[in-house]
Amino acid sequence: MTEKIVLRGLGCALALALVAPALAEDSIYVPLFTYRTGPFAGSGTPFADGMHDYLTMLNERDGGIGGVKLMVDECETGYDTKKGLECYDSAKPKNPVIVNPMSTGITLSLIPKAAVDKIPILSFSYGLSASARGDVFPWIFNPPSTYWDGLSEILKYVGGGSIEALKGKTLGYLYFDGGFGREPIPLFQSLAKEIGFDLKLYSVAPTDMQNQSSKWLDIRRDKLDFLVMYGWGAMNPTAIKEAVKAKFPMDKFISIWWTNDNDVAAAGEGGKGFLEVMLHGSGADYPAFAQIKKLVIDAGKSQTPAGEFGQVLYDRGVYNAVLTAEAIANAQKISGKKVVTGEEVRRGLESINLDPARLKTLGLEGFASPFKLTCADHNSHGATFVQQWDGAKWVKITELISPASDKVQPLLDEAAKAYAEKNAGWPVRTETCDNKS
Repeated sequence: MTEKIVLRGLGCALALALVAPALAEDSIYVPLFTYRTGPFAGSGTPFADGMHDYLTMLNERDGGIGGVKLMVDECETGYDTKKGLECYDSAKPKNPVIVNPMSTGITLSLIPKAAVDKIPILSFSYGLSASARGDVFPWIFNPPSTYWDGLSEILKYVGGGSIEALKGKTLGYLYFDGGFGREPIPLFQSLAKEIGFDLKLYSVAPTDMQNQSSKWLDIRRDKLDFLVMYGWGAMNPTAIKEAVKAKFPMDKFISIWWTNDNDVAAAGEGGKGFLEVMLHGSGADYPAFAQIKKLVIDAGKSQTPAGEFGQVLYDRGVYNAVLTAEAIANAQKISGKKVVTGEEVRRGLESINLDPARLKTLGLEGFASPFKLTCADHNSHGATFVQQWDGAKWVKITELISPASDKVQPLLDEAAKAYAEKNAGWPVRTETCDNKS
């Protein structure tokens, strides 16, 4: 069996060139596009650690998946789209079975390539919301909830259960000025017009993530009823500290699911009350995490620092890796082969069914809401809940909140259609969408 090689901190071309001799027919190649350096490292590192540790645990405990070792290596992107595409081009000749871009910008650039190269893209609750439509985007998967779903769930919470209750209110949107932050704006603006609430937009350029003072002067001036944030990297802790300085009420400040524990803790006592809509549980009190701790972290096979294990973004990385592994395992069952291809893993993704029994088998009972993917639905549009920072940890404060599908789905369908029409020659799905492929 080929020995697993893990490479970090090397240039992509060099790293992947070094992996080449180790690749063999009895391994499955899973590249990870990560960013452990630069202004996004605070978010990218725990996400990468969670992914890497779970996949390493499978290698240590099970000999990989279906008895086949996973060949896992990282390519540093710095959250830069150009570098992400270089990672992709370097990985492609090694026959990756799946790609995790870990960036909306990189995902958007890879969408046109996926169908040509027959490599499925797993953009775990990020990327293009419209790619939930599996009939239009058969190679792109963004479970378990889209950014548009998440926004509608936030607005339902802010409205006390009803988006219509926001009529006459003034809402702010503080966002990273990139593909990620701009993604929900069309829906937000459409709802503002339909419902009749005032929407104020505050963009934060990548170069200004740690220099937001002027934005917060505007936020104070606008006397918001609620502020929504889609932030990443150094933007998040800076925004929370600026909110404390501006005396903005934390229980009126809510983030999409990408704010980590350290982001809020950086604000000290002032961070108490900060809100976040969440996809899964936090902490490490699950059997699967105990296996990671024993076989990977305690065994010295991880870079995860003390204190990071069990944080929101570490757990997100684990969840992302679970879906990657499930897709591969499903592909093996469907194809009857041990070493599978990207085409077979795409079918494996469309067969994911994380029902309560499967979550329990995986050692993740209670960690996440059950969901199922199909040929037509590559997302599942799952429910989320709101959690609140109590100064030391996250506390769940709501029951599950379902997306406002009646408002989101028509716009999402329209966006999917527009994308395909805008991109002349957009490939049509060759298989029938009968939910069995």
